[in-house]
Amino acid sequence: MDQIKIGKFIAECRKQQNLTQMQLAEKLNITDRAVSKWETGKTMPDSSIMLELCDILKINVNDLLSGEVVKMDNYNKELEKNLLEMIKEKEKADKRLLTLEWVIGILSVLVLLLPIIIASYIEMEYWLRIILTFSGFIPCFVGVFFALKIEQVAGYYECKECGHKYVPTFKAVNLAPHMGRTRYMRCPKCNKKSWQKKVISKD
Repeated sequence: MDQIKIGKFIAECRKQQNLTQMQLAEKLNITDRAVSKWETGKTMPDSSIMLELCDILKINVNDLLSGEVVKMDNYNKELEKNLLEMIKEKEKADKRLLTLEWVIGILSVLVLLLPIIIASYIEMEYWLRIILTFSGFIPCFVGVFFALKIEQVAGYYECKECGHKYVPTFKAVNLAPHMGRTRYMRCPKCNKKSWQKKVISKD
């Protein structure tokens, strides 16, 4: 998707509705800085407010993602193109998130091990050694929590039995036995348990 084109289109539609960036921002309960970033093509509107934004600007989502008012004879073609672009963008974002998961995981382990190593090799009071040893646990658990959350939402898990691809609940991911990113979970479609691999695409 052409963010610059979309940004200019948002600005044009906003002006047609006689709204300032501040007024549009107030209607959406966001900052005028966020609106400015859209209009300069730096960011895209969040999916959670796209429908409300389109309603205010008197356009539809297909128009917004196309960066222009789509004529009816090209409507289905543009809609398909925009959907494919959104899928590609989600896949790229998921790949970045899964890379971030590894980074968070490695840093969490280092945060846990570093105080233990220091407490083991440097002379200090016994009570200080205990505090230092346990000081890495809280940031480590926080890091692991975020890593698990990323693994849950980024991409899909594919059922080995029926091939269904889905996003499991955080509880299911957290409690499932696993080997790397392959987890032993129950499929919500066929209701069978299997070792399910993490995949990026739903196709």
